[in-house]
Amino acid sequence: MIPQKAEDLGRQIGQTEEYQALKRAQDRLQGAKELATQLRRLQELAEALDRAMERGETPSEADRTAYEQVLSQVQGDPVYQGMVVAQANFDKLMVRVNEHILDGIRKGVASPIITLS
Repeated sequence: MIPQKAEDLGRQIGQTEEYQALKRAQDRLQGAKELATQLRRLQELAEALDRAMERGETPSEADRTAYEQVLSQVQGDPVYQGMVVAQANFDKLMVRVNEHILDGIRKGVASPIITLS
């Protein structure tokens, strides 16, 4: 019973505007080849900075500047901005869903009657 209700909830979430907007944003992100290259470069730079700090070294000014430049380019990209907004809106939806689930759990715990249908 619970797996079926969870599946139904998943289907309903998949039909929400928030989820549909997230899927569209993900599709646009996959089609943005230059942005994908920048995101990979940003990840590489972040890992290099992390490795330097793990070794107890101060990352070089050149590495920090390169990271900041690529980060600025990525954050200014409209496709990336759309993805961030869509993800934030979907996250808000999921927070509300989880709050409702918790409310249901609390009510179920407080109820002396057990219903499984």
